[in-house]
Amino acid sequence: MAPRLPILLLTGLLLTATATSAQKARPAPASSARNADSAIKEADLRRDLFALAGDKYRGREGGTLDELRASSWLAEQMRAIGMQPAGDDGTYFQWFNLRRTRLTPASILRIGSRTLRPGHEAVVVAPVNAQLKAKLVFVGTGTPAEVAKAKIKGKAVAVQLSGEPTNGISYRRYLFGKLREQAAELARAGAVAVVFVSDDKAQAIYEHWSHIFERGRYGLPADESLKIVGDQLPVVWLPMSEAEALSKSGQELVADLRAETFLYPSVNIVAKQPGTDAQLRSQHVLFSTHQDHDGVRAPVAGDSIYNGADDNATGCAALLAVMRAFKQQPGKRSALFVYHGAEERGLLGSRYFSNKPTVPRESIVAVLNAEMMGRNAPDSAALLGSIAPHLNSSDLVKTALTANQTGPRFKLDTEWDKATHPEGWYFRSDHLPYARLGIPAVMFTSLLHADYHTPDDEPATIDYGKLRRMTQWLYLTGWAVANRPAPPAREPGFRLER
Repeated sequence: MAPRLPILLLTGLLLTATATSAQKARPAPASSARNADSAIKEADLRRDLFALAGDKYRGREGGTLDELRASSWLAEQMRAIGMQPAGDDGTYFQWFNLRRTRLTPASILRIGSRTLRPGHEAVVVAPVNAQLKAKLVFVGTGTPAEVAKAKIKGKAVAVQLSGEPTNGISYRRYLFGKLREQAAELARAGAVAVVFVSDDKAQAIYEHWSHIFERGRYGLPADESLKIVGDQLPVVWLPMSEAEALSKSGQELVADLRAETFLYPSVNIVAKQPGTDAQLRSQHVLFSTHQDHDGVRAPVAGDSIYNGADDNATGCAALLAVMRAFKQQPGKRSALFVYHGAEERGLLGSRYFSNKPTVPRESIVAVLNAEMMGRNAPDSAALLGSIAPHLNSSDLVKTALTANQTGPRFKLDTEWDKATHPEGWYFRSDHLPYARLGIPAVMFTSLLHADYHTPDDEPATIDYGKLRRMTQWLYLTGWAVANRPAPPAREPGFRLER
């Protein structure tokens, strides 16, 4: 386990500050939604987003001090607004560990006379323990005929990436699947290592996405996929510039790859505004988002900080604005606000909180998730979880659609919510663990864009007018849920496609 640094002790002291006591219960008039909506101000959203997504917090990478410092700032904003702490031990925080498995810096990869540093000149797709020296054979695109001709048993195999998806998924998802699946096929045929080299199309994905392999793999401590076992098949991915050198005959691959695993602290930030109704205040409307992003990576056009302004400082600023609205006029049910840590590492904070909530799980009547809400056309947005098989509460969806018509009147894009959409976007944010538990859940989003997961996702690129309207929609939906007589009904027979 990584040691708890002294700054964590200081941070813990700062974060245990408690908020002011809850206001006494009082009736909530029907006009409260519009009255409290005045608390959602574009200037506040802009100020909070620039503070969180500026360079100061260095991209807020999950499991780093940057994420923890940003989380401390968010907790202080909650305290200043007047939210009650709802984490562990009277604080705003629910600490959890994430497990990281990575290659040690001493790992070596050599092809012929060239040494390729993992994470620099080469990508190792998964951290493995592997010590081997083997003849390297090039098998073209790896067709069965090419593989049979090369007699690959006991050899390292070099493969040219090629092909297109035929099942409707995005090329990126197809390519990552191919790295796994074709490597497994070659291993079954006797290969001891697999080296992929990019073609033109794969090179674009390599340049944009290969950084996700640099850190290794993350999960919660009990995740079976993070266990290190014996010698494993090394799978290497190279840029297109290596294609000619890789195809030369008579080369040898030497690998001395060593994996290690250890724990990092991450944190969920949790606050609440108690409800006013003596019977309903024990129930919670959960407003969800995540505070982390990708941190500091290899520079792109001279910029190494992945600020994550849209992903997901927009959601973070939106929740602060919704808190101000509920503080100005509480609802009958309690409003629970959860910033999930380490979302970018695999929805880890939401997986943890949904499994170990700081309120009774059965008291959570709905989850309203805010994810990337400040880009693309000013008049369009999406509500994920509104179409089967992702629909787990038509009652909640109707409430959200009514709130949209009452407030911002966005034109809703339903394509991204379909099971056939190539991005599989529904499965990539913090509402998912709650939906899997059957809790009514939807995601408010303005969808992906060209700056997604790049250093260009900067505060200056956000449409703050649109973000205000998205926040109004989120709030109006939550306000309606907080004040209706019955909680949103769950969809009978709900079952996700995967």
